[in-house]
Amino acid sequence: MALSFRAKWITRPIHNWAQSVLPQLSDTESEALTAGEIWWESDLFSGNPDWSKLHDVKAPKLTEEEQAFLDGPCEELCNMIDDWSINHETGDLAPEVWDFMRDKKFFGMIIEKKYGGLGFSAYAHSEVVRYIATRSVAAAVTVMVPNSLGPGELLHMFGTDTQKDYWLPGLADGRELPAFGLTSDQAGSDASAMIDEGIIEKGEWQGEEVLGIRLNWAKRYITLSPVCSVLGLAFKLRDPDGHLGGEEDIGITCALVPTDLPGVETGRRHIPSTTMFMNGPTTGEDVFIPLENIIGGEEYAGRGWMMLMSALAAGRGISLPSMGAAAIALSAHTTGAYARIREQFGLPIGKFGGVQTRMGRLAADAYVIESARRLTCAGLDEGRSLSVISAIMKAHATFRMREALNDAMDVHSGKAVVDGPSNYLLPLYRAVPIGITVEGANIVTRSLIIFGQGSIRAHPHLLDEMLALQEPDKEKSLVAFDKSFWAHVGHTTKTVGRSILRSWSGSRLSPAPDDAAAAAPIYRELSRWSASYALIADLAFLTMGGDLKRKEMISTRMGDILSEMYLLSAALKRWRDDGKPNEDVPLLRFAAARAFAAVRTAMDEVLANFPSRFAAGLGRVLTVPGGAARGPADKLTEQCADLIYTPSGTRDRITGRIDAGCARSGIAVLNEAYEKVTTLAPLMKKLREAEKSPDEALSAGLISQADRDRIAESEALTAQVIAVDDFTPEELSRFYEGFDKNRIERVAAQ
Repeated sequence: MALSFRAKWITRPIHNWAQSVLPQLSDTESEALTAGEIWWESDLFSGNPDWSKLHDVKAPKLTEEEQAFLDGPCEELCNMIDDWSINHETGDLAPEVWDFMRDKKFFGMIIEKKYGGLGFSAYAHSEVVRYIATRSVAAAVTVMVPNSLGPGELLHMFGTDTQKDYWLPGLADGRELPAFGLTSDQAGSDASAMIDEGIIEKGEWQGEEVLGIRLNWAKRYITLSPVCSVLGLAFKLRDPDGHLGGEEDIGITCALVPTDLPGVETGRRHIPSTTMFMNGPTTGEDVFIPLENIIGGEEYAGRGWMMLMSALAAGRGISLPSMGAAAIALSAHTTGAYARIREQFGLPIGKFGGVQTRMGRLAADAYVIESARRLTCAGLDEGRSLSVISAIMKAHATFRMREALNDAMDVHSGKAVVDGPSNYLLPLYRAVPIGITVEGANIVTRSLIIFGQGSIRAHPHLLDEMLALQEPDKEKSLVAFDKSFWAHVGHTTKTVGRSILRSWSGSRLSPAPDDAAAAAPIYRELSRWSASYALIADLAFLTMGGDLKRKEMISTRMGDILSEMYLLSAALKRWRDDGKPNEDVPLLRFAAARAFAAVRTAMDEVLANFPSRFAAGLGRVLTVPGGAARGPADKLTEQCADLIYTPSGTRDRITGRIDAGCARSGIAVLNEAYEKVTTLAPLMKKLREAEKSPDEALSAGLISQADRDRIAESEALTAQVIAVDDFTPEELSRFYEGFDKNRIERVAAQ
């Protein structure tokens, strides 16, 4: 093909230089980069987000069938669960709970109806997990795992028709209980380090000699492993005898292994942070399966990493973000109520500034993470595989879950420290490390995936340039690179102009939707930082090249900026979907102030650590990131704190379905006490102004006997809320003995 003058004389030297500095991508890296797809994050990365694209996303909504499931079986399940007993007495869900979950197809929510599943949307799946998590983490995890990364999801995405027909009906109705084995002693976040191995050879299967795989593995941290009937297994596949006619080392492969096969060991348990869902190790020694057990069939041998990344792109955006949203909402709900009824120094503690600091942050975080959960589910329900957004959601929903529970624990103080059936915060607090760690440790997700994968996938031209440089045909490589490189140059030129205009005008010349109303300043500021972010990303690519992926601290900060922009844009979308209620504007402003302070700080730190000081100085001139990053003002914090302190429609929107029968032990009486205290507030104010106790007011005729009785009822409920659990030495002794006995008996029975 004929080369243009530009390609031949201008682009070629740049192409040669780029090939020399860009490291060659392995097949695994290429598959990971191309797994999933981009969506709204690409607009934020472009430097010029199209707000109409965000607004046009259809708000998620439950069908009548899904709503009925939430109102019926979900609530019934929650009422069956004794979370204290699960975690401290029996070490397991009750047998009738397991039976109920199977009967109502909780394990088959994502399986299509034609295979006997419920065929629920991503939003319904998320709502179910969120709802159950307000009652019991152990039960929520038990439900979420079969519907997330595992055999069901992988079969849905990659399985052959024969595999789907055979396995999915049993998975849907609970006859088959799945687990997925990925993590091993040597391979945690680095799956490529696994030594679990499968060798292609001939062996006996159901009385016949067939070509299959001889497996040996040792996995740990595998949820449902102690009780699963079928194990999805990731391993390195080798073909030393050339049975398949290709290379010896085929690569990471995913297959289905029935756990009743000779050589499979399950049953032993881990205790994950004293949260007693089924989790444990599994080993296999010389286990033989046929080639047909490879998920997707023989053509998917060696493509396991791509499959796992694609499955994670969906499941990781639902399960743990739903649990995080539940924990944050529950923290906001209970802390607002507790701060209203608990008094110190003659005042409800919710009137003290230190407490309001925590409450304001709780209110805004609950609003933001719920908003992002809804937006992410909307994208998934459009059929998208959102790899970068799912990583953002998993990391930041669980990070903010940790922050929210710390805030709630601070406000509740000793009430939340003392364990017992009435402690509604400690079970979630103990589960925080689980959420932070599983489905991709947050440290790795934040430092390597969000920006590392997001920068390549979400950038308008970078992936095209990289693929062009990987092309073995030099002429084709140059032609493709010439096209994408000069498109990139044009993009960067526009980005420089936008960044200067928007940054130096203090966002006044940034675009915002015509009907943005009270949110217009937030839209403008977000548009400004989007342009600055795109520019700094291009400067980083230009000056660091392939070394950028080793600059993990810079990558972490860039990932944090992208995450903050996504979360804030989700809050804007929710506010719009809800009809732009004026009452919720303080939440938006708090979220924006916090997000922009974090973005400004991260941008400043990125430039402070640029290896090229000239590029850093140029970046500061073009983006103006400096200045005080103050965060929300005190008055705004007080307003947001009051939104969960005082009964209102906004409080209900912030906390969601916490008090509808699916609440932890202790929350029901908290809700009742809160209702009594807030209803009696005008009457108690009257007594304070008269400087009379209730009995004195009754004697003086200021209140009626009915009023005095209502006050006494409120005082009794408040005392019940403030009380903590205690145990006799004999009760504690029986508890530990009973737990050991029950655990041993259950494991032996399995």
